[in-house]
Amino acid sequence: MSLVVGVTGGIGSGKSTVAELLQAQGAAVIDTDHIAHELTAPGGAAIGAIVAAFGAEFINPQGAMDRVRMRQLAFSDNSAKSRLEQILHPLIRQQVEHQLRQAQGCYTLLLVPLLVETDAYRQLIDRTLVVDLPEEQQISRTMARSGLREAEVKAIMARQACRRDRLQSADDVVSNAADLKSLQQQLEALHQRYVALAREAKSNEHAADHL
Repeated sequence: MSLVVGVTGGIGSGKSTVAELLQAQGAAVIDTDHIAHELTAPGGAAIGAIVAAFGAEFINPQGAMDRVRMRQLAFSDNSAKSRLEQILHPLIRQQVEHQLRQAQGCYTLLLVPLLVETDAYRQLIDRTLVVDLPEEQQISRTMARSGLREAEVKAIMARQACRRDRLQSADDVVSNAADLKSLQQQLEALHQRYVALAREAKSNEHAADHL
């Protein structure tokens, strides 16, 4: 298996942008948020279990999970959030493991928004990359992107690890507080480092095979 880098960061930090820029340089990308969306899309593998656990009113007319309604329920009822996670997390994990086996990049990025908060993926990754920016920018960028109110963004952030804890967990950090050019410059250097680490890991694997 290739070098696997777990990518995380608070809401609005730019994890997807980082992944897109590194993917353009040859990295494979596995996005747990994207997998979750597929599982809860019309005909998704989680839809039946969601109906059984929450009722048909949590499915929209198109046949997908009603994300707004479910988000409102999860924020007001921790047990509902836990029930949804019990449905989704095993299915997401199964897809992640499958995609890791199929990954063809020079290394693999595994995007996990709550990587620091959970141990679920720690054993699958070799390094942790944190995408960092000040909390004020997280709030403003998320509001601009998602149309959420400030109070809603802060409520999401309150359920995530604080900035200090994320940074303490990091092997590597990129700052997304400035412009795209600054981010690209940081990622070009990081990409070269990951390519070298991946080659080293592959070389060590070959050496071990011949012992």
